[in-house]
Amino acid sequence: MSCRKLITIDGPSGSGKGTIAQCLAEKLGWKLLDSGALYRLVGLDVRNRGLDFEDEASVGALAASLDARFDKGHVFLHNQDVTNDIRSESAGNDASRVAALPRVREALLQWQRDCATSDGLVADGRDMGTVVFPDAPLKIFLTASPEERANRRYKQLKEKGMSANLPRLIEEIRERDERDSNRKTAPLRPAEDAILIDSSALSIDEVTGKILEAADALFNDE
Repeated sequence: MSCRKLITIDGPSGSGKGTIAQCLAEKLGWKLLDSGALYRLVGLDVRNRGLDFEDEASVGALAASLDARFDKGHVFLHNQDVTNDIRSESAGNDASRVAALPRVREALLQWQRDCATSDGLVADGRDMGTVVFPDAPLKIFLTASPEERANRRYKQLKEKGMSANLPRLIEEIRERDERDSNRKTAPLRPAEDAILIDSSALSIDEVTGKILEAADALFNDE
């Protein structure tokens, strides 16, 4: 389960961890694990099939047999390109709902751990450093204020020509934080040995630079 070249980046929705993880993976030449996409895929599949989100047995079984693949920046579910579908606000909320189910998390655990290789991995999620890769040598917990995270999401939606309501986004982010932090299974929280970074007033390059400095000190200190 442990991997020498492994960086975990955990944090709440909208903290920028996905963007930062991608930047790090590209700069280091390592593989990227977007664990959130797995939960979004499960949530989308549950909704498309008309299943009850509270039916843990059915949702867990679906997660265990998830027919998904990642290819060159695109995400496929049952061979259908759902790259854009899983990035909607509703998909994010559905992901949070299925992620609270122990059977779903158990079903996806090994899938995630199998991604760790000697070539290096940057793992992005909410429990990468606490549950999936507790032995990771470098753990980051990235956060930002609810208002800043909502503002970032608002700008993203507007740039895509989509409608957005900033007060509602702030409310949804706070609700999701509450749900993710208080779920019984793998709640959102920093690992005890994680480096905490508040990105509220930092640029992508500044956050990436901080983590690269830590990685350089750790992985190149032979």
